[in-house]
Amino acid sequence: MIAAFFDIDGTIYRNALLVEHFKKMIKYELFQDVQYRLKVEEAYQLWDTRKGDYDDYLLDLAQLYVVAIKGLSLKYNDFISDQVLLLKGNRVYTYTREMIEWHKKQGHKVFFISGSPSFLVSRMAKKMGVDDFCGSIYEIDEKTQTFSGKITKPMWDSIHKQEAIEDFIKKYDIDLSKSYAYGDTNGDYSMLSSVGNPRAINPSKELIKKIKDDENLRSKIQIIIERKNVIYKLDSNVELIEF
Repeated sequence: MIAAFFDIDGTIYRNALLVEHFKKMIKYELFQDVQYRLKVEEAYQLWDTRKGDYDDYLLDLAQLYVVAIKGLSLKYNDFISDQVLLLKGNRVYTYTREMIEWHKKQGHKVFFISGSPSFLVSRMAKKMGVDDFCGSIYEIDEKTQTFSGKITKPMWDSIHKQEAIEDFIKKYDIDLSKSYAYGDTNGDYSMLSSVGNPRAINPSKELIKKIKDDENLRSKIQIIIERKNVIYKLDSNVELIEF
């Protein structure tokens, strides 16, 4: 079976589902401690003004989010999550949206593997009609029906994404040599390295450096850049300009 593995945040979705969920939590004032809001704004400002690494920004935000979500009731979370997909769910890249449809027509299995929370990834998977998904799992306090503030399976790093791929291989009998993967950050490195047809979508500087240092990956990867309504395909010898 041929598969197509897609990261979501920055690869399909034009931002991060986790970021949109965090914004909604702030908007509806569902946590009182303003330190989280200030830290998130500081992290984003560094990235927005190109004074910080995108990978580091997402990791910092994910760590803040784990704490900030503590005590949020499942009822409120369902409402916020539905709002995120309803209001923001169509903010996707043309290239990856079309590739998802292409893979479906070829009879390939399509999977989402994302560092965003599973309760958001599942909604995006349903919206786009893919076969299966894996997102970060946030622990629930069954007694209070709220989030405990702990995470049992973070999916934003390369190691856990590789574990998810291995689970899908067992479940669906996948041939990785003929399969595809789409990602944009270092967290997608193992996913891209493991398949025969890797594609880096608007890759971060950190991921491009990884690609350049990996001769095997460099020899087979496509680099796709989408800006405005133009899609560019670059080779792996793309030059990095340091400032």
